Amino acid sequence: MNFTEELIHGIAKDVIGSSVVTFGENKIDFGSKFRRLPMADAVVEYTELSHSELKDAEKMIDLLLSKKELGAKKEELAKLSTAKLMVLCFEEFAEEKLINPTFITNYPTEISPLSRRNDENPDEVDRFELFINGWEIANAFNELNDPFDQADRFKSQMESHAAGDEEAHQYDADYILSLEHALPPTVGFGIGVDRLIMLLTGSTSIKDIILFPTLKKK
Repeated sequence: MNFTEELIHGIAKDVIGSSVVTFGENKIDFGSKFRRLPMADAVVEYTELSHSELKDAEKMIDLLLSKKELGAKKEELAKLSTAKLMVLCFEEFAEEKLINPTFITNYPTEISPLSRRNDENPDEVDRFELFINGWEIANAFNELNDPFDQADRFKSQMESHAAGDEEAHQYDADYILSLEHALPPTVGFGIGVDRLIMLLTGSTSIKDIILFPTLKKK
């Protein structure tokens, strides 16, 4: 997170000569310390739920059903775990409000099949995502290097996929075999360069800034 913050501070200064960017109606400050906020705290801050109610599936389902444009059905939401319901509440109510750079941390293990468990809380992983202007700009985590834990996670993901979760990860036997031969402590990091350029240049369409836009025959 320190590296990411320093990197984006420098990019903003070098590219536009300022740490403050106006994007639409929002003024985004790239120069200040980026906020660090656990996902559960973000949900509590931007909804009427309390921390204890994040363990109450019915409370979260009622909140999600109140957002008509989500088009969710109660019977479908009832199939989700409280961890997945909390993530859905974050995506629907908190994410769009993260205008200034904010690191969201403490992701549930259940939705992070490739991330290493936190030593103090195995229900969470060592992972962060950076949000700016309501957009996900970066995703990073300590790589899971335990082959037994990874195999169990893949099996759990396959069960979710069979239950209808199209985003669930498939079982990767080659990866498990590689882990069994040992993977050193490793960090995965990805940054959405296109979205970052959009923010710095005030571009509202990604087609305006990608180097090789898809061309279709008329």
